[in-house]
Amino acid sequence: MINIGISGINGSMGQILSKKISEDNMFTLVMGIDARPELYENKCKVFEKPADSNIYPDLIIDFSHHSCLDELLLFAKEHGISLVLATTGYDAAQIEKIHSYSSDIAILYSANMSFGINLVKTILEKYSKLLDERSYDIEIIEKHHNKKVDAPSGTAYILADAVNSGISTPKNFVNGRQGRTNPRTTNEIGIHAVRGGNIFGEHEVIFAGSSDIIEIKHTALSKDLFADGAIDAAKWLYMKEKGMYCMQDMFEI
Repeated sequence: MINIGISGINGSMGQILSKKISEDNMFTLVMGIDARPELYENKCKVFEKPADSNIYPDLIIDFSHHSCLDELLLFAKEHGISLVLATTGYDAAQIEKIHSYSSDIAILYSANMSFGINLVKTILEKYSKLLDERSYDIEIIEKHHNKKVDAPSGTAYILADAVNSGISTPKNFVNGRQGRTNPRTTNEIGIHAVRGGNIFGEHEVIFAGSSDIIEIKHTALSKDLFADGAIDAAKWLYMKEKGMYCMQDMFEI
């Protein structure tokens, strides 16, 4: 049995995660952390800040806000608590700090907790070189609902970075081609954003050759996939030695 805590428990992802954890017999939800501790009636004690807690779980899953990182890292280090960091928006200095703390505790960090997206990322890192050497053009199309404010999505850039990490000469990212009058060059990855309706999230990587087209696509159907990925990560990270891990470390391929 893993004693677990949730940072950001009263956020939308925290509430989904709390429900799923309560239904999983591998976990006991022992505490939560949230800036609004009394917003919902939870099945565990909720503290406003990590330092307020007198309960020390084996592991904490974080779906809070990037501004909460410092306090969470200090609390985890002081009490030997492993961390699954599922929060987005960290800057370079914060990423460096996360790596620094991994010398004392086990930390798994991913900007996208979807098992499927991380599997696609692994495929791209492993096989993009074969297609690039055969002169396939590479394009990425991402689709989201009409309320999403950033474009292209962070996940689109994650996939583009995965392509670049797998090929010999990294390519430039081109976001759309409005106003361009020149032909497409071979040293670019086109990234295109579609916004409309209630599309939850689709990401498609296209390798277009002279004789065929290869498409790798991931479609998200609900926020549950992020909670499911975080739970898988927590089970995998439990009892791991201190160090820095990512979702792809879970794949035995």
